[in-house]
Amino acid sequence: MTQVFDEVGLVTPATVVNTGSLTVTQVKSDDKDGYASVQIGFGGKKEKNIAKSQKGHLKDLGNLRYLREFRTDTDVNRGDKIDVEIFKKGDVVTVSSISKGKGFQGVVKRHNFSGGPRSHGQKHSERAPGSIGSQGPQRVFKGTRMGGRMGGERVTVKNLRVLQVDKNSGVIVISGAIPGRPGSLVEIRG
Repeated sequence: MTQVFDEVGLVTPATVVNTGSLTVTQVKSDDKDGYASVQIGFGGKKEKNIAKSQKGHLKDLGNLRYLREFRTDTDVNRGDKIDVEIFKKGDVVTVSSISKGKGFQGVVKRHNFSGGPRSHGQKHSERAPGSIGSQGPQRVFKGTRMGGRMGGERVTVKNLRVLQVDKNSGVIVISGAIPGRPGSLVEIRG
């Protein structure tokens, strides 16, 4: 993340996203497949690490690392390149990615529980969840908030603005924070 100053001098927190060239690997149509979508490939991979079926699917398009499919009925052909030029300064975008994994966390961090008081007989239960059951059914209900794995989920952030687009280096500067760690695969939708 960084800061971007506009023409007036106001500062905006921003995230720099490095984009490469996207390649259209497959176009699906309503007639043939029952729905309209576009499959896009991104990144590079060693040829020895690609399965034979995937080599046949990609054929002359190169050794692509990621393949993602998007429902759309735009007019593109297999082998077309999609660059950063599809975004313009001021566009409102939606960004999705896998959030940072935080491992096993307790209820205070995971569900914002307040914990117990620091006095009045509390010894080692300051961050404990407290009572989790009721007297009647004699079981713990599904969905009860407890400690557990946190993060590592698909997160979508809406209404972010494109602040800058650099066509030469393939960099987009987006306002605010986006989910994921540095190096994560990010999906930007206009």
